[in-house]
Order: sequence, then C-alpha cells, then structure tokens
Amino acid sequence: MIPSDPWGVRTPYAPGQPWPARVDRHTVEEPERWVQTASLLHSNGDGIDIGVRGNRIVGVRGRESDRVNRGRLDPKDVHGWQANASPDRLTRPLVRRDGKLVETGWDDAMSRIVRRSSELKPLEIGFYTSGQLFLEDYYTLAVIGKAGLGTPHMDGNTRLCTATSAAALKASFGTDGQPGSYTDVDHCDTIALWGHNVAETQAVLWMRMLDRRRGSSPPAMLAVDPRETPVAREADVHLPIRPGTNLALMNGLLRILLRRGWVDRSYITAHTQGIDDLERVVDAYPVARVAEICDLPPAGIERAAELLGGAKRLLSTVLQGFYQSHQATASAVAVNNLHLLRGMIGRPGAGVLQMNGQPTAENTRETGADGDLPGFRNWDNPSHVRDLAALWNVDMATIPHWAPPTHAMQIWRYAEQGSIRMLWISGTNPAVSLPDLARVRRILSRPDLFVVVQDIFPTATTEFADVVLPAATWGEKTGTFTNADRTVHLSEKAVEPPGEARADLDIFLDYAARMDFRDNAGAPLVTWHDAESAYAAWQRCSAGRPCDYTGITYDKLRGGSGLQWGGERLYTDGVFNTRSGYCETYGQELSTGAERPASEHSGDGRAFLLATDYRPAPEVPGAEYPMRLVTGRTVWQFHTRTKTGRVPELDRHAPSVWVELHESDAGALRIADGDVVRIESPRGAIEAPARLCGIRPGTVFVPFHYAEQAANELTRTTWDPVSKQPMFKLAAVRVRKAGS
Repeated sequence: MIPSDPWGVRTPYAPGQPWPARVDRHTVEEPERWVQTASLLHSNGDGIDIGVRGNRIVGVRGRESDRVNRGRLDPKDVHGWQANASPDRLTRPLVRRDGKLVETGWDDAMSRIVRRSSELKPLEIGFYTSGQLFLEDYYTLAVIGKAGLGTPHMDGNTRLCTATSAAALKASFGTDGQPGSYTDVDHCDTIALWGHNVAETQAVLWMRMLDRRRGSSPPAMLAVDPRETPVAREADVHLPIRPGTNLALMNGLLRILLRRGWVDRSYITAHTQGIDDLERVVDAYPVARVAEICDLPPAGIERAAELLGGAKRLLSTVLQGFYQSHQATASAVAVNNLHLLRGMIGRPGAGVLQMNGQPTAENTRETGADGDLPGFRNWDNPSHVRDLAALWNVDMATIPHWAPPTHAMQIWRYAEQGSIRMLWISGTNPAVSLPDLARVRRILSRPDLFVVVQDIFPTATTEFADVVLPAATWGEKTGTFTNADRTVHLSEKAVEPPGEARADLDIFLDYAARMDFRDNAGAPLVTWHDAESAYAAWQRCSAGRPCDYTGITYDKLRGGSGLQWGGERLYTDGVFNTRSGYCETYGQELSTGAERPASEHSGDGRAFLLATDYRPAPEVPGAEYPMRLVTGRTVWQFHTRTKTGRVPELDRHAPSVWVELHESDAGALRIADGDVVRIESPRGAIEAPARLCGIRPGTVFVPFHYAEQAANELTRTTWDPVSKQPMFKLAAVRVRKAGS
C-alpha cells in the first residue's frame, strides 16, 4: 500500500477542455530568482522552475504554462533536488592506486583514460551510458564513438527500460517517434494501460488521467497487470494476467475485434499492409485458449474487448509490464496493431504512447547514443551512412554500419569474454540495475577490463572503477531533453557544481580534444564548445529526419512551455515513415529478431501489421522454483536510488526493499504480513519483509531500486530477440520464511 496520496487534489475537467492548472511548489527558503528546467527523476518531462538563493537550490515550483504538467509536480520533483547538496557528492576525480581509489586531478584522470584508449583498438572500447544525461551530451558521445573511434559498442541503460518502445515503433511505423500526445488524455473516451503502472512511474500523467476520470463523461479504463496497482484499482476492467503471456492476450483481443467487425476496414485498406497474415495468426487464439494460457476469466477478456471495440477515441500506453517480459516487441507491436485496425492513430484522443522509463531515453535514441545512427537513420541504408559521413566529413567506412549496433547485453558479454577491454560507464549504476548481479560483479572485477565511471555519487559501480569522474547534475549544467510525447525542454544552469565536478558535456569535449579526433580536412571533428553550440550541431544532424529539431531553438524554449518535434501528433494524414529510402529499419522477424534485408522491404508509406504466435517463456515455474518473480518501481524512488535514496522525505516512504505476496500463497507458506522471507532463484537469493496484497497468486513482486538485497540478484540474463531488452519479469523463484 502507498502510505499517502502522492497525486494531490483533483481538478476535474470534461472531454475536449484544457487540463486546468494546479501549481505545486516547495521551498525551504524564499528564492532570489527562478531558473527554468524540467524533471530528471522520471520520464514524464514536467516543466519546473528551480528556486535559487545565492549558489544554493532552495526549492521548486511547477511551470503553469507547460503543456506537460500545467504546474503539477511528482513527489520526486518536489523533493529530489535536495540530493544535489548531499555531503557525499563526488567532487574530485578518483583513480585506482594499489587497489584503492584515491583522489587526483583532472589531468591525471583524463590522461589515464586517453592513454588506455590509445593503447586499444576501437573494437576493444565500449560505452555504457544513461537515460539521464542531456541531448547535447549524447550527441557528442555518439560522434566520438562513431566518427572519432569508430566503435559499434555503444548503448545505455535505456536498453533496460525503453528499447522495446523504439523497436515496436520502428517495426510498425518505419521509424521511432511516438504517434500520440499527452493531450490525448484530454480527448479520449477509453484509456488502456498495457503493463503500465503510470500512477507510480509517471505520477503527473496519472494526475491528468484521474482528473479526466473525475470530470463529466469520464473515459473508461482497462489495466493489464498481474499486480493490484493503483491503476488496477482505478480501472473499470483489470486483467491480472499470468506474467509472460502478454502476446497470447493481445492476439486473442485482436481476434475478437476482427470477428465482431470492430475494426475500420477502409483505414486498414488505405493505410496498412499485412492484414491477411495478421488474421491468420490471431485466428488461433479463441477466448477459451487465451483464458487458459493467461489464467484469466473469459468474461474479463470479453469485457476488455468490448471496451476496446466500442471506443470512439482510444488512448493506449505501454511500459515495463510488456517491455521487460516475454515476447516484448511482439506484444508491444500488437498494441500498435490494435490502433491500426481501429484507425485510432493521428487524431485527438486516438493514439498510442509506447512510453519511456527514463527522462531522456528519447534523446539516446534520437542522437545515436543507444548505438543506432543519429537522426533515426538506418544503419543498413548506405545513403543514410553516406549522409552522416558527409555531415561529419569522415570516411564512410569509419562509421560502424557493417552489422547491427552492439546492444548493451552484448557489450557486457564482450567484456566478460575479454574482447572489450575498456568500458566507460556514465550516469548509471549497472552493479544494481542489470540482471544476474553476481555475473555483473564478476565482469566488472576482471583485471583486464579498464573501467571508467562518470557519476555524481559513489555507487555500487564506482567500487569497481579504475577511474571515477565527478559529474555535474541537473541544475548545475545547461542542456535539453525530450520526453515520451516528443516534448523538448530546456534545462538552464542554476548553480555551480560542487568542488571540481564537471558537466558531462565538458568531460566528453575534453576527451575528444585530448584524443585529437580529426575530420578528413584535418580540422577538429568536434567543433562545438558548449551546450548551445552542441545543440546547433545536433539541429544540423536532425534536419530532414523525423526528429527534426531545426525549428526548435534555445530562444523558443526559454520562458514558456516545452515544444514537441513533429507537431502534436504524428501520422495525421495516415502516411507512415515506412518508405524504403526513409525508414529507420528494414524490419526484423518478431520471433527470432533476424534482420530482413533491404531487398525484402515492402515499405510504401503504409504501416505494417505484424503478428507472431505466442510461445512459452524460457523460464517457467516448476517443482523446485514454483513461483514467478516480477520486478518494478515505487513512486517514491528512482532507478537505483542514487539521488532519491539521499532525500529523507522520499526515503522514509520506501527506505528498503520488500516482497509482495498473495494472501493465499503466504498462508500456505505460513508467512504473516511483515515476516522476513527468503526468495531464491537459480542465480541468487535475497531476504525482505513480506507485504500481503492483491498480487495474483503464484506471483512475487520485488522493487528493483535497492542495492542491499537487490532484486537483480535473482533475475536472469535473457533478452527479447528484437529489442534486446532484458526479461526482468520472468524469473522462477521459491519463497520461505527466513530462518526456517
């Protein structure tokens, strides 16, 4: 249970009306000035003003004019800024001497990194970044990796939370980029949340949904989640699905819509291709079969189909319950199929949001810091690679495009095998966030792996570093970032960073200068020197691509609301980014991830309807490990608590790990509420107090935020074949009372 209401008072409104403003504010002293920014502790993108007194942040307030939040703040927005002043900030570089990390100067630290980089071949260097840096940081890093070093080994922890979003959008629509908009909440008559606990992951978006639900003509709501989350309790229909069976449910729902004529045949004919194959696949999923696979009541499946089929304006949101589960991309694509079959794309209230888990995940994908080519370009299209080579004035052969970019899980495998010998980790804590943590610790401990960690605090990961670089954070540097509905915000520098900490952009620029990366003319490869000039370079790179930033300037972003690239909604004319010369991918086989060659691509501006059969998950409960573990989040913490764990107001609500059990499971195991239980998987074990709740029987939930008794001691190194996103929600476990 959530100990208090983090969503504040309701401001009900009717369909078609603008969302009323509600300005949230929290200060500890009266600010002397206010500085513009947006949230960096969740992916909603709330517009915020930072209150400053002297060189101290003393509070925040929501930006009333901002299109995303209309003045509201998430609990982490309200309190998270206090972590900036935590006394254990990293303020000087650290290097490993005689087995211990000791303070040093920037010249020594950077010289060590440059020396090691120069000793290695490009294919021996990897970068693992975050979804919490700024666009300007990512683009600079992408240029360094792709045009400076020429390494394909670049990805981020966005692979853990948002890779399936990108993969599903590319598969259905030709390129990345959310079709929908947060303002679709204002117009819809039905909201479907597919594995998306929006109440705790994007609290302000949930406020918007609740306000519509409390107004006249409220939208109906469907929730698909094995847990009884706040969203499930609010929904008109809750399907507590068996983990790992999302695709079977989606196939069954699509079958009902097609059989009952709840589809837009004229839209399907004019704007999609693949309907015959889709109908053939889903025809094998009658309600009775789906109910058995998903362990759901047939009446609940029927009622969900009625909500979806009767909607005039359907909004779908998708997140980790689909992305981190079995057949992730195929399941997320099936949500796209639903909207295409119903013609629910590109108009107010009718849209799909394949959500992001981190605040700047969209920027990693746009700029190529996730390994893709910048500007949603196709690594397998020679003309796209040639355009980049001309833009950067480098040889085309320098840019890695001979194979798909190296995804994060493969980067870690290469480090394990010894072919990657230097790994630069920026703004993330993989020693807590990656699956199968015992394996991750073994990799980071390899004596032949040179580990650079760039962060703001000591973490479980910095303990393994050869060099630690102290970074500036939100409020201490300038840059832009883009949320899940393509809204770009400017975050201005409000205060100086502590000690010798540097902005991430300045660190990357220093590295580029010391490495002396040059273009074909002998000029410096990286020509920008600050955030605004880096942004201008990105504008040139994005010109003419779907994520075109050329019309969004720093000046336009100052003083008002964030701005969306691509307009409020994409595909309003029913023309999609699937043409062979424009698309970001030629497609992948949904069940295997096999890349399709250009010769087999049939893109012509119509969206793709893609379907595949459900298959059982790779690890299922059995006699030895009879229960299913799912991991997730709480509204009070963010990722591995690097910041939120240092804020008393947030930490007291969720200071340590717990495990959720159904009362029937607890009774059979003689476990009472609050008892410490031991959870074991084939990979490890943790102990945590039990919370008895409405989770589905046979399922165990553990939040993943905590380094002590970390949920990822239990999870397995398995990933979706298309998006390469790890399956955090598929571990088989056993549970008993600790000490018994």
